[in-house]
Amino acid sequence: MIWLPSAANLHHHGRMIHRPLNLEELRTFVAIHEAGTFRAAALRVHLSPSAVSLQIGNLEALLGCRLFHRNARGVMLTEEGERLLPQARDLLRLSQATLSDFQGDAVRGGLQLSAPHDLGVSLVPDLLRRLREVHPGLRIDVQLARTDQVIESFTAGRSAVALFNDVGPAALPVEDLASEPLLWLEARGGRACETAPLPLAVAEPGCAWREAALAALSREGIGYRIAYGSDTSMGQLAALRADLAVAALPRSMLGHDLQEVPAARGLPALPRTHIRVAQDGSALAGAVAQTLRRMPLR
Repeated sequence: MIWLPSAANLHHHGRMIHRPLNLEELRTFVAIHEAGTFRAAALRVHLSPSAVSLQIGNLEALLGCRLFHRNARGVMLTEEGERLLPQARDLLRLSQATLSDFQGDAVRGGLQLSAPHDLGVSLVPDLLRRLREVHPGLRIDVQLARTDQVIESFTAGRSAVALFNDVGPAALPVEDLASEPLLWLEARGGRACETAPLPLAVAEPGCAWREAALAALSREGIGYRIAYGSDTSMGQLAALRADLAVAALPRSMLGHDLQEVPAARGLPALPRTHIRVAQDGSALAGAVAQTLRRMPLR
């Protein structure tokens, strides 16, 4: 048990009154950081927003400092919050490991998870970190590939879990984890969209975003050329920033240096993109899916 005295602990004739760190308060603190708002964190820890605020207030009083900057868009860690974050995660991990050691963890063994390269960078590392915290006996081998290869690996039984981006109706039983619109993006102030045929930045064949973009253009009879091919959206974004092409990408990738292609350019509407997970029904795969449900996605 760790004791962290602060000015907030000075009570009763100047004597220092100690209180141990509360793991539930630390769990809520980490959840707020990861979810971005108190309300979103409340859903993750199964508390009311007012209870979450109370827990953080108690934790800040114990430590004698503010842990979050609050504004209309959400919350950000203060310098003290940044200091606390790795320690809080370590304490929560140690608590779970101790419980697993004495009580036993039914989630033990190994499986293969397949995912496309983009999710392998943006989502899978955080997933693995969380799984290591809650299920230290679970070993996961990750295989990154194109979306069509991810699905094929799952249907062939080589992967117990498939995590992928998708558009339209699912081709296999899946769970939707998040969705957002696909948009035509370009460099802010760029002129690539004025070029004919339309220069595109796309992934290799088998990418759901590529297929959606090409199908939409073909339906409208709009000519295009593949000006920039990349296995990851990072490569496509580089092409956009250099004003070499336009691309069909999720709305969340909009930034200060990118913009949606103006509607006056007449590019066709695009479908929504979904983050989906398929799993083989085993206890190990179910543990992975359950952890994904608790993660902040798009």
